Amino acid sequence: MLYQGDTEMTDIRDTLFATISERKYRAVLTPERDGILSGVDDAMKAAAELGVIWQSTYKEGDALKTGIPFAALIAYPKEIAEAEEKIIGTLAKASGIATAARLAVTVAAGKVEIISGSWKKMPPCLKMQVRRAVITGGAQFRICEPPMLYIDKNFVRMLGSVAEALRAASAIQDTQKIVQLRGELASIAEETRQAIQGGANILMVDTGRVKDAQECLQELEARHCRQQVKVAFAGNVHIADISAMIKLGIDKLCIGKDIVDAGLLDMKLDVVEETK
Repeated sequence: MLYQGDTEMTDIRDTLFATISERKYRAVLTPERDGILSGVDDAMKAAAELGVIWQSTYKEGDALKTGIPFAALIAYPKEIAEAEEKIIGTLAKASGIATAARLAVTVAAGKVEIISGSWKKMPPCLKMQVRRAVITGGAQFRICEPPMLYIDKNFVRMLGSVAEALRAASAIQDTQKIVQLRGELASIAEETRQAIQGGANILMVDTGRVKDAQECLQELEARHCRQQVKVAFAGNVHIADISAMIKLGIDKLCIGKDIVDAGLLDMKLDVVEETK
């Protein structure tokens, strides 16, 4: 809202609100669809920085209903205008992610663990916000709790095989070992055998191919260690795939784009009255 004058930049809102700049107004934030609220701490911080009074009984993770206000803001006109830009920006994307995560967890119904590790691919300034939104929605942001060692595809490629990667990690004790299976240097069945022999606790079949997950599960069953080793599946997995993955017997399902790239939870800020 800057205007280029002859000699300097001027915030045009100072001109527009000149006659009412000393008045205070109350505005409300209202969701335009049902969802899960996330980003509350960031919104309160933004409000404080703007000099806006934030009033709300809603907390991180609370359910929002279409058309029902969840917060009120009290401020002078310019700060109200700035709040519409900055505060909604801290809430809409985070709440969209939390809403998608909650949907995935609801569909899973406790029969498969939902993970969304794609927050790591976000710009550094957004990583913490996205990770918190994933947690708020009830999903996990990592495959298991620490201590853990994740042996990814590049480790396997550089060390030459799943067996060699796990051999290199054998000196590391008292930690969960997760190995990524891609079927590049050996078949999925052979990589599964090597992972079992190497003491892996979780096998991440990261190909997006259902037949690879089936091959891994069949090998575990054949070797009578299905109960001891967990199987995770990833690779362009969608929320719509959850039911099929439950039937397949997957333990952990990594859903990236459907959660992290979820659409905004649209919301609006409306001035409702002048206040004292």
